[in-house]
Amino acid sequence: MNNLFGIQFDVLPFYLIVIVLAFTLHEFAHAYVADRFGDPTPRSMGRLTLNPRVHIDIMGILLVFLAGFGWARPVLIRSSFFKKPRLMSVLVSVAGPLSNLVLAVVGVLTAFLLSHFNAYEAMSVGVFRAVSIFLQMHILLNLGLFIFNLLPLPPLDGYRIIYEFLPVQWRERMRTFEQYAVLVFLVIVLIHPLYSVTLGPVLDLRWDLLRGINQLFVMLFGSHEQLSKIGILML
Repeated sequence: MNNLFGIQFDVLPFYLIVIVLAFTLHEFAHAYVADRFGDPTPRSMGRLTLNPRVHIDIMGILLVFLAGFGWARPVLIRSSFFKKPRLMSVLVSVAGPLSNLVLAVVGVLTAFLLSHFNAYEAMSVGVFRAVSIFLQMHILLNLGLFIFNLLPLPPLDGYRIIYEFLPVQWRERMRTFEQYAVLVFLVIVLIHPLYSVTLGPVLDLRWDLLRGINQLFVMLFGSHEQLSKIGILML
């Protein structure tokens, strides 16, 4: 047995590091923006930190390996502290997915800078493989999390964003269906035939997003070889 849940043992540490980093930054972003908008709850609960132990849910991490999706500990937000509750609640919700997009962009930028300064040529085979695996997982996972969390399904951030834009009477009705919507969401994620025709194609948009980010850096650096060098995007 040389793999765990379909993941090779030799890349398992990279996968775990990337997941913990992505989940931690995501939840910290929610906490930080809420704190800046005047909600003392995240700070009082110790969530205004980059310490992964505060944000990580062990079961949520295990499910990433078992089922391909998982969660961190959600940050409790009290919008009643906000001066503009609906607008600021939307911005707090957006902060999480946006943090994953920023992490992905930083990953792409790192790949470009390493190539720009010929760092790949100076690496040994082992170091190059380690850097390549980490950057591949880091970029693709964070792009996936960015898109995934913007889906308008409970309990995802995209649902909270849509919820704040709806009229009050609609929001009351939606609350009564949230528990059932979560069940439907889990069924879609866990049953592969349903996933492959619903969420699967949506998450595949990360490749288009990656190409867009890649083209931006191609314009800045004038080269198109960086991501293909580490095996992410063959252009």
